[in-house]
Amino acid sequence: MKKKVTMQDIADRLNISKNSVSQALTGKPGVSEETRDLVKNVASELGYDYPKARQLSNGKKKGRIALIASDLAFSLKSFFGEIFLSIEKEVVQRGMTLQIQSINKTSTKQLILPSFIENQSVDGIIILSHISNEYINKVIATGIPTVMIDHHHPMNQSDVIITNNRFGAYTAVNHLIKLGHKDIAYVGNVEYSPSYQERYEGYIHALRDHGLTPAEPYMFTDAVEEESIIYDYIQNLKNKPTAWFCVNDGLGFLVSSCLQQQGLKVPQDASVCSYDNGQLSQLANPKITTMDIDLELYGKKAVEQLCWRMDNKGEPFQEILISSELITRDSTSSPLVKII
Repeated sequence: MKKKVTMQDIADRLNISKNSVSQALTGKPGVSEETRDLVKNVASELGYDYPKARQLSNGKKKGRIALIASDLAFSLKSFFGEIFLSIEKEVVQRGMTLQIQSINKTSTKQLILPSFIENQSVDGIIILSHISNEYINKVIATGIPTVMIDHHHPMNQSDVIITNNRFGAYTAVNHLIKLGHKDIAYVGNVEYSPSYQERYEGYIHALRDHGLTPAEPYMFTDAVEEESIIYDYIQNLKNKPTAWFCVNDGLGFLVSSCLQQQGLKVPQDASVCSYDNGQLSQLANPKITTMDIDLELYGKKAVEQLCWRMDNKGEPFQEILISSELITRDSTSSPLVKII
């Protein structure tokens, strides 16, 4: 029986990587036209049967892509809405179709998959943010190539596109330290999301790199995004920190508001820095210094990685980190020197 020719056979013949062969045959960028022609010639010579039904003449792929997320994620339009639009744009540009469905709490709890996933009628799946580890694993177990956005967990074995949370938080806290702050609070629920845990680790890392000992009273690691809870936390602190690092703009907005309600001026009495560069950081008064995430790049990278995974199902999973950028606004400044 004649041995089936694989991409690896072509790669071995030309002494190039299997990934380069895939790029050449699928019309993806990353290889020269000379290499692309060589690969096609060798593929023809060896009798490699590439599924041409998955190609278009201009190198674009046909395919049906599913985008799923929790009801909560889809409701956060200022953040996830921009990622969704980027995914849709990239899918259309590649000549593919996009099918979207939100996952409600009942479906999550009972592990009910959308019919188009259950029936294997899509070629790839993008999961936007966290649903539940068990639900995500049921999706992955279908064998349909899957990419997760803005969530990762050791239990979920798939490709991931995520913010470099540790480095981003480090950058934010480092900014506060360079302004002269030594007493810096952390506000975020580390149990809610692996991203918030990683931002906490970045906060600790920055403090320790500057010889500062994290103060237990200033680490609000189970913070809930409710005004009354944030207000009470600030009010009950005997000694107030001069700066606050919040894991998202919602918490940053609440901290800034509650500080001012209690007679503290921002940034004169307390600096506030948050994460995401969403609408709340821009609507706050003063506007909040924050870490900006390239949400359009999130969607582009997710579709790009999913297309690669559809051609390379046996390759190791990849975690692609997206860096974030500090946006300095009026909510941060050097601490006032108190005259005794």
